[in-house]
Amino acid sequence: MSEDYQTQIAGHDLSPESLMMGYAYRPEWSEGALKSPIFQTSTFAFRSAAEGKRYFELAYGLDEPGEDESRGLIYSRLNNPDLEILEKRLTLWDGAEEGLVFSSGMAAITTTLLTFLVPGSVLVHSAPLYGGTDHFVHHILARFGVEAVEWPHGASADDVAGQVGDRKLAAVLIETPANPTNDQFSIREARNLADRYRTEEDPAPVMVDNTFLGPMWQHPLKHGADIVLYSATKYIGGHSDLIAGAALGSGSLMARVAETRTILGTMATPLTGWLMMRSLETLSLRMAKQTDNAVKVATFLAGHPKVAKVSYLGLLEPGDDCYEIYRQQCEGPGAMISLWIDGGESRVYRFLDSLQLARLAVSLGSTETLAQHPASMTHAGVDHEDKIRLDITDSLVRLSVGVENPDDIIADLANALEAA
Repeated sequence: MSEDYQTQIAGHDLSPESLMMGYAYRPEWSEGALKSPIFQTSTFAFRSAAEGKRYFELAYGLDEPGEDESRGLIYSRLNNPDLEILEKRLTLWDGAEEGLVFSSGMAAITTTLLTFLVPGSVLVHSAPLYGGTDHFVHHILARFGVEAVEWPHGASADDVAGQVGDRKLAAVLIETPANPTNDQFSIREARNLADRYRTEEDPAPVMVDNTFLGPMWQHPLKHGADIVLYSATKYIGGHSDLIAGAALGSGSLMARVAETRTILGTMATPLTGWLMMRSLETLSLRMAKQTDNAVKVATFLAGHPKVAKVSYLGLLEPGDDCYEIYRQQCEGPGAMISLWIDGGESRVYRFLDSLQLARLAVSLGSTETLAQHPASMTHAGVDHEDKIRLDITDSLVRLSVGVENPDDIIADLANALEAA
């Protein structure tokens, strides 16, 4: 497939919202089909043995492609048209050179980490982390001799460097905003830390899990990150009907991750790729509506007498803990709200059980409003002492605001709070 895709009209640069409709695909490639078909195949036929040899040389990095030469289709564990088109479209939002899609967000995170971590190396990570990531870092990577160093909220690069010392820093992983508390971490500070340990052989990449703000409201690569990670199940997929992940960054780093993905077999399926292309066409519309709704919902919750505290980026003001980070690296507040309800688990459960419009379910970023209890659900496996220290208490509810009428969402929350 040619890489010469239209991105301008008469010198006018087209935006990602417009390019999502057809970038990296041409109808003439598929009998005039307006949308890319689902290439539901495990393998692809070669026109000759020599072509097959050449494709494998490029796929396994035995040679570099020549001018106007692209990597050919071999086997859907290596590449597939639906995934290749999707990956090219995903790069547009974050300004990345290359992108890769995976079978889940955890597949994206684990495959990328395993590409750079080796026994005896150190992974610096922000805290809190999503429960699955936390388990992988502290209970699985530890089996392979990888040491984890926590980057607490509010700590500087100097503080963390003091903990790493002269050990080998292999990667920095930050969630910003953090799941489930909405705490923010400075991407530039993470870059500052990684640069102290980076060598030509060991890039010590800064990885940012951007799931909470999605491709619309934060672009980590522009602020010093090397790799941006997504649970694409969330805002990118957006309809609670697929599981996927993504990693984006420079061509050289993504080539290394792609090699690991090929061997581990953690890529997404053709159907998932096709569904995500469908979802990308409405990404900006959905995220804009969800954010508008979240501002109204967060304002309501912040004024409710049964709500002890609300953490929402749209409520930050000058002087607040995270305001400067938000101002420097975010382009919008998103639709994730963390609220702490006065009282313990029993009151919070009454609130959750009384919701009628919002769904009591994990995940986030979908068209419907979702509410869940992190301490006993998504973060159930986090050590109890760490949960208390990181404010993942029994009082915490994580709310993902959907596209419903905001007045209806607020009425549902008000009724459930009354019942709590």
